[in-house]
Amino acid sequence: MEIKIKGTNINLTNELKNFIEKEIGSLKKFLLGVKKEINFFVEIGKSTKHHKKGDIFYAEVQTNLPEKTLRASSYSFKLREAIKETKEKIKRQIEKYKRK
Repeated sequence: MEIKIKGTNINLTNELKNFIEKEIGSLKKFLLGVKKEINFFVEIGKSTKHHKKGDIFYAEVQTNLPEKTLRASSYSFKLREAIKETKEKIKRQIEKYKRK
């Protein structure tokens, strides 16, 4: 499993990369039995610079499974919270995919 991380309007620190790899890497257990190599594409960043009430962060995750592409995104005032919400959304999609 490979996790590719892209940052937009944000500085990607090693601490942040490790957090993302830990969170998204925990999805590996839900993909047991999938015979194809799974890659996750993660994009994080600030949505825009014009918000009056602080920064709005977003996180997007996309993965290509056999016969299906899954994608989830989330916005929040806290970057780590957006990452966790996105992880939960993609986890639900993976579980639904495996049931079919």
